[in-house]
Amino acid sequence: MEQNFQTSFIPKRPIVEETVVRSRPASLFTILSIFIFFTIVIASGGVYFYKGSLSKQIDQMTSDLEIAKNRFEPATIAKFVKLDKRLNSANEILSNHTAISPIFDLLQKITLKTIRYSKFSYVLGDTSSSKITVQMSGQAIGYRSIALQSDLFTQHNKDIIDPVFSNLSLDPKGNVIFDLEFSIDPSFVNYQQLVAKQATVQ
Repeated sequence: MEQNFQTSFIPKRPIVEETVVRSRPASLFTILSIFIFFTIVIASGGVYFYKGSLSKQIDQMTSDLEIAKNRFEPATIAKFVKLDKRLNSANEILSNHTAISPIFDLLQKITLKTIRYSKFSYVLGDTSSSKITVQMSGQAIGYRSIALQSDLFTQHNKDIIDPVFSNLSLDPKGNVIFDLEFSIDPSFVNYQQLVAKQATVQ
């Protein structure tokens, strides 16, 4: 028995045109935008983690500082601070203190036996660099003694500066009354330097 095959050239499905979509290459602006975007994202993440690391370090340092602070007793620190202030005050007083005894020692060494002093006073300068003015009065056996004494003062011009005898007059007994004025360098009567010299001698 013959089989009848019916063929048809009419398509049963509609013909759909296949379109090929070709992608265009990305522009330079797009590439740069993407690169900048990822760079910003990475940098932001780095800053965030760095900030967190710094915060941890600060917290750790604060904790270490607090531990170190607690190791020292506040009462002991206060005592040391008070002692330091006292030492500084004492040092300042000593550095500015004037010792008059070196003047007396020097006068004792260079004063002639024919001269005696009856008055002694001194005036300190306004600053530590100013000279100290010494004013004295006394008696001498004759004008020759005063001349010799003036020569002795001149020989010690490093310690006694510009000695001047004035107001010379005779008393009823024939002795010469005089006034004497001279200057002393502050370093010569500085108590701190005097102590240092004595320690060196010993």
